[in-house]
Amino acid sequence: MKVLYIHQYFRTPEEGGAIRSYYLAKGMVENGIDVELITSHNKKYEEVKNVEGIKVHYLPVFYDNTLGFLQRVIAFYRFMRLARKKARAIKNIDVCYATSTPLTIGISAMRIKKELNIPYYFEVRDMWPEAPVQMGVIKNKWLKHYLERLEKKVYLHADKIVALSPGIKEQIAWRQPSKVIEVIPNMSDIEFFTPETKDPQLEELFDVQDKMVVSYFGTIGLANHLEYLLAAANASLKANLPVVFLIIGTGSQTERLKYLARHFDLTNVRFFKFQNKHNLKRLLNVTDAAYVSFARKPILETNSPNKFFDALASGKLIITNTKGWVKDICEQNNCGFYYDPNQPEDFTKQLEPFIQSRSQLKEFQWNARNVGETQFSKSAQIEKLLSILK
Repeated sequence: MKVLYIHQYFRTPEEGGAIRSYYLAKGMVENGIDVELITSHNKKYEEVKNVEGIKVHYLPVFYDNTLGFLQRVIAFYRFMRLARKKARAIKNIDVCYATSTPLTIGISAMRIKKELNIPYYFEVRDMWPEAPVQMGVIKNKWLKHYLERLEKKVYLHADKIVALSPGIKEQIAWRQPSKVIEVIPNMSDIEFFTPETKDPQLEELFDVQDKMVVSYFGTIGLANHLEYLLAAANASLKANLPVVFLIIGTGSQTERLKYLARHFDLTNVRFFKFQNKHNLKRLLNVTDAAYVSFARKPILETNSPNKFFDALASGKLIITNTKGWVKDICEQNNCGFYYDPNQPEDFTKQLEPFIQSRSQLKEFQWNARNVGETQFSKSAQIEKLLSILK
């Protein structure tokens, strides 16, 4: 069997970021499936690499989180056009597995299906265009209706649909009630990320000795609304709690957040650049709790954030400021808590018992690891994908 895998933002563990496609493609290869993957990079030329048995075609399409809306649309369109052209040059494809975002990936798959007469399976990572509509990024009514019709068309022509969360599945089912939708959530790499005793040298290096360390790692964008974290940090200072907040990542809102932290003299907030998987592990060693943050938009409650699953594997207390299935998992499994981000004092009230009781903290951290092992292991998600392909 030969699978054409399309993902505009494919990453490896060495590069860091969302590496779901790396795991899934590698899992297919290890089970005897031939995989050719089309992605993009910021170089000015095309490149082909063998990534652990995956033949990866890197197309020259510049993209960065700091790009404006129009620049992003141009990048999406350019990749869509080049991906279709590249697909026509790949022989003997049995199925196309296309993963969003953006929605234009689905358009590529739809046209490849028509041109090459091969089925496509569409993986939905988040609800686009509904997410940018609710965030106020897409305001034009005509554009909104056009994209919604296009979204339904992509779902309609997909031979199978894979959703990354139960909430995404519900949203798609509402739009296309006749489609069968499978759920394959993001995965906890329980082999790479493991619970560790804090390394005193790393505590000294990051200057967090004798502190409760709350870390956010991932994209720093509008949808993440890390102003909530800064408000929690301010409340912690006022309450004299021994808490340090680490913000690890990059995105369009990084400089704004740094300015706000300086302006409000938040001495308990530290910023670190985007880290690959190996360097992130060092920061997670000194971390007690992982912070999952989204703006208060209903559609964002359906998200399946990578940071959450890495935190589970690492055995960290989970703190979330958004409702939805992440909140449900935390509360049902006693591995974290939700707090009202509009009430930062609620954050300090709920965090303080874990500062006072190391045994309670350890219990919740162990529960988090157990959830990662039993519900979201990498091997289990790969098995789900293989069963869908078969």
